[in-house]
Amino acid sequence: MPRKAATEPSPVTDFEQSLDALEQLVEKMEHGEMSLEDSLAAYERGVGLYRRCQSALEQAELRVRLLSDPQDPAGAEPYSGSHNASDA
Repeated sequence: MPRKAATEPSPVTDFEQSLDALEQLVEKMEHGEMSLEDSLAAYERGVGLYRRCQSALEQAELRVRLLSDPQDPAGAEPYSGSHNASDA
């Protein structure tokens, strides 16, 4: 499996940086001192940052699920507990 380049931030670091940038952007916008053009550009950047954060959270959730769900090493679906004993 190829390793990531040393310059590429980890998903956690990327999330934290994106969240920090988003919080700073929101704070600037809340002061209401930006022009309409600057506000629009800031909003677009904020949407991009939000999507990066959301993606990082989804990846983290998937990792947690993979680590916490008992799964067959061959890749079988995890036991859901919804099967009846009479179905066996």
